[in-house]
Amino acid sequence: METKVVTVQDLAGVISIIDVCSARGAFKGEELSGVGRLRETFLAEVKEQQGETSAPEAVEAPVAETEEEDNSNS
Repeated sequence: METKVVTVQDLAGVISIIDVCSARGAFKGEELSGVGRLRETFLAEVKEQQGETSAPEAVEAPVAETEEEDNSNS
């Protein structure tokens, strides 16, 4: 059986994904406490592993252009 390792960058990536999904309204109200609890658990582990340094930006959140921005480029 192969041992698999989850890195601090993996955890930071999950935190970023949760933040993006939350901003987009991907979670139902009854899911928010569980998602938040999981996010806080991962964030605490990232902070513990990294000490005083900030969490890495593992996943860049895509930015959706608004119609106004689309029209200004024409």
